[in-house]
Amino acid sequence: MIIEFGHFALVLALIVAVYQTVVPLYGAANGNVALMRGAAPASYLQLFLLAIAFAALTKAYVTSDFSVHNVWANSHSAKPLIYKISGVWGNHEGSMLLWVLILAAFGAAVGLFGGNLPPGLKARVLAVQGSISVAFLLFLVTVSNPFARTFPPPIEGKGLNPILQDPALAIHPPLLYAGYVGLSVAFSFAIAALIEGRVDAAWARWVRPWTLAAWMFLTLGIAMGSWWAYYELGWGGWWFWDPVENASFMPWLVSAALLHSAIVVEKRNALKVWTILLAILAFSLSLIGTFLVRSGVLTSVHAFAVDPERGVFILAILSVFIGGSLALYAWRAPVLQATGVFAPVSREGALVVNNLLLATSAAAVFIGTLYPLALEAVTGEKISVGPPYFNFTFGILVLPLLLLVPLGPMLSWKRAELWPAARRLWFAAVVALLCGVLALALQYRGPVMAPFGIALGAWLIAGSLNELGERVRLFRAPLATSWQRLKGLPGQSVGMTLAHLGVGVMVVGIVAITAWRQEVVTSLQPDETLQVADTRITFLGETPFTGPNYTATVGRFKLERPGREPVILTSDKRVFLPSRQPTTEVGILPTWRGDIYVAMGDKDINGARIVRAYFNPLVTLIWIGSVIMFIGGIFSLADRRHRVGAPKRSKSVQPQPAE
Repeated sequence: MIIEFGHFALVLALIVAVYQTVVPLYGAANGNVALMRGAAPASYLQLFLLAIAFAALTKAYVTSDFSVHNVWANSHSAKPLIYKISGVWGNHEGSMLLWVLILAAFGAAVGLFGGNLPPGLKARVLAVQGSISVAFLLFLVTVSNPFARTFPPPIEGKGLNPILQDPALAIHPPLLYAGYVGLSVAFSFAIAALIEGRVDAAWARWVRPWTLAAWMFLTLGIAMGSWWAYYELGWGGWWFWDPVENASFMPWLVSAALLHSAIVVEKRNALKVWTILLAILAFSLSLIGTFLVRSGVLTSVHAFAVDPERGVFILAILSVFIGGSLALYAWRAPVLQATGVFAPVSREGALVVNNLLLATSAAAVFIGTLYPLALEAVTGEKISVGPPYFNFTFGILVLPLLLLVPLGPMLSWKRAELWPAARRLWFAAVVALLCGVLALALQYRGPVMAPFGIALGAWLIAGSLNELGERVRLFRAPLATSWQRLKGLPGQSVGMTLAHLGVGVMVVGIVAITAWRQEVVTSLQPDETLQVADTRITFLGETPFTGPNYTATVGRFKLERPGREPVILTSDKRVFLPSRQPTTEVGILPTWRGDIYVAMGDKDINGARIVRAYFNPLVTLIWIGSVIMFIGGIFSLADRRHRVGAPKRSKSVQPQPAE
């Protein structure tokens, strides 16, 4: 009965979404304030109904109700509770239900926190949000029903894909979806602005916090996914330019450009048309990512759908929203006149270069990801575009971007001089040079460009701190004064510093593991050893182990390093029930220099275990940098200026007679 109740709530949510789309939009067109005010309550009701539907499906998973086809196909009674819960979104239907739930949550948040929005703009934004909900709720109700029953009910379920049974994969999809769906708010603001024909500084202040929140979730979601791939898949790497990885990376790049572009709209009333286009493209790329993962055109652990009918439906949604928004943009963009004028050498000019490089980088990733699929669809020919293309093309585009990042904040608005701004970065330049020389001295036999990459990361880190020091007048004013200035800095300024610093930390980690990673692959019998970097690894043997829903063979390895106590690592070969699918659990020893990474493979023809051992220098910096970027986003989001919208009319104060 609870399942039917959840299904009924899903259908009611669709009806409410239709109301949220049509009625406020009609009210805004006719100036009817009463109809416009109905948008926010509708968004709250839609969220409430979808929460009921999601809770009903979650209960079915927790109680192993295999009469629900979705639960039978993706769960098992022996699964630990955390994976029963994460199994709700570890499949196609459940993940789409989570998608629309998060979409409704963002819509309700706009309704709740948008009190300072003009009524017409707020109504149009929520109406566009409602239209997106209508499309995906219609998809769920018609061709992807998560509440479909199976009769007679099976005794046991088929289980969840074993490699998805991991704590990181329980968190990764909700974070990523929050990023994907969060960009829908920027999209809705863009469409509302096109309808109204108005973009101003207040509009930019309203758009930026929503875009920032989406970018933060994407940052953490992508980092979580790469960390999971690193320790779970057993190949020793953190990024492979897989199409599903690229599907989340492209909107991340465009949303980063949108964040910087909106600053120019807010500060200088320029780049209006370009900013609107970025808002449309960011969410469009999120929809394309949804299509890639959910349509069945990709074969991946992330790609759940294999039904062509679902793929065609999602493709239709893409056509309506992407094609419709771009058509509206072509029609209405000319009415958005920019009044701000600035010189090429200025902070605005630097942000324009930033935008062009980020957008071009996203285009390069888009072409490399979609071209093989398009070619196969047209000619039937199968090709692969792998890391060599992406590393070369993306690297060429991102290199000048990273070089210019510390320079931009040093330039003044409207007009600036290049040399005085560059001269203020002398400290960062010296630090970068010293780090590059040190890297060359320590790894003189390594790749020629690696020390330059380390210097680039140091340039970003030191440049961020240099810019912060300039703001607080460090060493140019008493320390007490600098401390007071630091405490008084806007959250946005601190957030920018941390975000750029986090990029620098990440660059150092990426360069180190790319240039100086060491790998040894060999077969070992018990008590045999291998050497990787300065670590001697001895295979001690293997023992059987039984988990809650798997059996395993646990390999034990002794790691010996000069001047250190020996360390025991384990690496498992697991076989999950009931699918009998195998997985590998790796052993990782983190050190300040990098990770010692051991993965036990299958047996060779002589009965020895194939063992892969890696030394991954400074790899942890990749995820530390991501966390720093996320923290920077928190500081920026906390800036009270993001909560300033249209000025409210204050009540007149009657003068009091003097006594």
